[in-house]
Amino acid sequence: MKTIEWIGDVDGHLRLLDQTKLPTETTFLDCETPEDVYGAIKRLSVRGAPAIGVSAAYGIIVGLRDVIQTDRATFDQQFNKVCTYLADSRPTAVNLFWAIDRMQKLAQAESQLDPAAMRKRLLEEARTIDDEDREMCDAIGRFGAELIPQGAGVLTHCNTGALATAGMGTAFSVLYSAHKQGKNIHVYADETRPLLQGARLTAWELLQHGIPGTLICDSMAAWVMKEGKIQAVVTGADRIAANGDSANKIGTYSAAVLAKAHNIPFYIAAPSSTFDLSLATGEEIPIEQRDSAEITHGYGKQTAPLEIDTYNPAFDVTPAEYIAGLITERGVIQPVTTEEIAKVIAD
Repeated sequence: MKTIEWIGDVDGHLRLLDQTKLPTETTFLDCETPEDVYGAIKRLSVRGAPAIGVSAAYGIIVGLRDVIQTDRATFDQQFNKVCTYLADSRPTAVNLFWAIDRMQKLAQAESQLDPAAMRKRLLEEARTIDDEDREMCDAIGRFGAELIPQGAGVLTHCNTGALATAGMGTAFSVLYSAHKQGKNIHVYADETRPLLQGARLTAWELLQHGIPGTLICDSMAAWVMKEGKIQAVVTGADRIAANGDSANKIGTYSAAVLAKAHNIPFYIAAPSSTFDLSLATGEEIPIEQRDSAEITHGYGKQTAPLEIDTYNPAFDVTPAEYIAGLITERGVIQPVTTEEIAKVIAD
């Protein structure tokens, strides 16, 4: 089952697994327009920084269907309009902007192509981004598995598996690789309030791949650590600043603080495309604010008084000093400093 799939040739469309319906329903969305792709990203039908980037690249292709018979100037105008539109869907996930920027640079470099040829070339690039994401997941898994002790209990937060990428995932790929190596790990997935990505998605993926796991409430993490059940914490990231400060799903910072208090290594697994070296520290990372209904109406049922104020940031930022290592497709960055990150990522 593919989370992201391009159906057909250059006149085809993007098919996405609707993650808002999991684990009770398996439903696919056929995205024929940029509005379809934007909506899928915005409402979290597709989520996870790498998956958002791949989806946006394909979303550009569907947005160019009506301008292939025009001149190149008209094509470029529509191309830039679609890129700007899709870039507005989620402000924190840097892979979104990375993929769009890559497509824009290609269009600039191939300015001699007519609209039909340019659209075909852009589809080739989107497919390359898709393929590279799968290879990235495999490499992250190999490097990260080396950090996981035999028989370890591993806490993870949110969802970082095949549902969040085009491949086997980022942090989840580490868990999958360690499991395949026979390390006899046991994964503790916290539910990840308010949208329950850990409960709905990570727990589902653990069962799909036969990885031993236990679902816990977010508030149980400290006690599970104190009981000695956790030997490592591995999460993903949506944007990483030049100094290693890392934005990820709200609650990640809490897990990092708890891990440090219990002398447990906390790792972040993310591709090089998630690093934003234009930002010196995490203080510059924009944090998406989401609708209050996600807190007050959990999956259709009112769970809080309507009159109460809510605060619903989608992400928090974990300072670099809490991170034992950044697991990338190029290797593990340790210690997590501006200098070490630059050595691995700057090119």
